[in-house]
Amino acid sequence: MKLLEGKTALITGGSRGIGKGLAEAFAQQGAAVAFTFLSSVEKAQAFEAELLAMGIKAKGYQSDAAKFDQAEKLVEAVMADFGSLDILINNAGITRDTLLMRMTEQQWDEVMETNLKSTFNLTKAATKYMMKARSGSIINMTSIVGVTGNAGQSNYAASKAGMIGFTKSIAKELGSRNIRCNAVAPGFIETEMTGHLSDEVKAQWLQTIPLKRGGLPKDVANACIFLASDMSSYITGQTINVCGGMAM
Repeated sequence: MKLLEGKTALITGGSRGIGKGLAEAFAQQGAAVAFTFLSSVEKAQAFEAELLAMGIKAKGYQSDAAKFDQAEKLVEAVMADFGSLDILINNAGITRDTLLMRMTEQQWDEVMETNLKSTFNLTKAATKYMMKARSGSIINMTSIVGVTGNAGQSNYAASKAGMIGFTKSIAKELGSRNIRCNAVAPGFIETEMTGHLSDEVKAQWLQTIPLKRGGLPKDVANACIFLASDMSSYITGQTINVCGGMAM
């Protein structure tokens, strides 16, 4: 039996990057997959078809996780379409990197709304159903930057550190209902986003990584599969760093 067979997962920001890798890996483990996307309709439809071809139930939803009302409607739609919601992965995120002295209020607010407020929005909407089922696994995609901080990313680091504090609090609030909440903190993961970085910048990153390579989306997905499955039934309120040893 596959590790996630019979479970339904909702993955925000699931049509590209780490989110896409998560959706593919969860489908391989037998989960029904609902994922969100913001703008690329044709790309999301093509990805939905790819997931369906793997023999699982899948559907993409155009939704802005940063909007409270949209988050509620999204979860209602997933429940109507799939009949259950066992796993929530708050993966949607953006960066607006610049030094504090140059950072605008808009750059701060956009990152906080997309990264942190979306986590509140979806968790609040999903737990209403998880509490009735007395079961669920919530995984918040934070970042190693939320653990260590990083110059030029004060907004991003603050949002990701906030997700860690949120994770610990929700784990304490919902543990008695058999709902677990954990966080995964990726380090330097090779996606289309990092593909635009220069070789010099990549080399600088690799110098800080004991394993001397960037991570892959499947490395993050493997940690999430563990946390989503019954193998981690006694683990909650934790943050797993998937960073090749950058943070020890």
